[in-house]
Amino acid sequence: MDSAAGTTAAPLRIGLLGTGPWARNTQAPALAAHPGVELSGVWGRRTEAADALATAHGTRAYTGEEGIDALLEASDAVAFALPPDVQAPLAVRAARAGRHILMDKPVATTVEGARAVADAVAEAGVASIVFCTLRFAPETAAWITEQAAVGGWFTARAQWLGSLYAEGSTSEYADSPWRRAKGGLWDVGPHALSVLIPVLGDVEHLTAAPGPADTTHLILRHGSGASSTVTLGLSAPPGAAGVEIEFRGEHGTASAPGWDGAETAFRGAVDALAEAVRTGVPHACDARFGRHLTELLVAAETQARA
Repeated sequence: MDSAAGTTAAPLRIGLLGTGPWARNTQAPALAAHPGVELSGVWGRRTEAADALATAHGTRAYTGEEGIDALLEASDAVAFALPPDVQAPLAVRAARAGRHILMDKPVATTVEGARAVADAVAEAGVASIVFCTLRFAPETAAWITEQAAVGGWFTARAQWLGSLYAEGSTSEYADSPWRRAKGGLWDVGPHALSVLIPVLGDVEHLTAAPGPADTTHLILRHGSGASSTVTLGLSAPPGAAGVEIEFRGEHGTASAPGWDGAETAFRGAVDALAEAVRTGVPHACDARFGRHLTELLVAAETQARA
């Protein structure tokens, strides 16, 4: 079956803002290989990085303030591979220019920043997607839909522990200043919440407490009446790292399946954006949902610090 983007009359021109590891390893390859997309350019703060990434994928490099405007002019939509509080004002700028936006999570680390993005998207009438990996990886996206349809859930448990900051780690993602400052709550928290909320309902009450290193523990009460517990962190010993999400209810238990990497999931997010552009129907994981995630994470961070 053709992708949603592949069924349009012309390719969706998507520009990429950002040249870091996430852009190099996931977004640029996915956009360049997508049959329904034309990678219309790459913008970066460093000229040499933008040139290298653009050359690798056969497109044009842009830099500087004027480069942002030029890339927007050459694009129907833009994807972001930037720190959240750099992403947010640029997403507002893109939406106001009439461009559809594909954002990374979290949209912003302040409620004001996330609200500005959601408001700009609504006012401009453009499509938006927030890339929470498990909502777009084919295996987990189908599983989430199935569990939401089953219903009758009593409780859930989500544990997302990485070893990014464990002793001996050589991951290039560990060099990210915003990720080091905000920790697992902000980096992997959106992933866990993006699975729990569509199945159990919105979060009506939240309790947060700190654990070792950057670990945060959450207890959530959902609109369905179910509760969930969440453990998030990036500093676990390698032997303790892993992802587990499990629901328990009237029909037994259900555990999340594995998925085939971030690039495949990102292609799914591109398809979702193209479908929202084509139909005008907002996706559930859009800028409004991104704003709500930021509201929850701010509340959790405030409690954990207190």
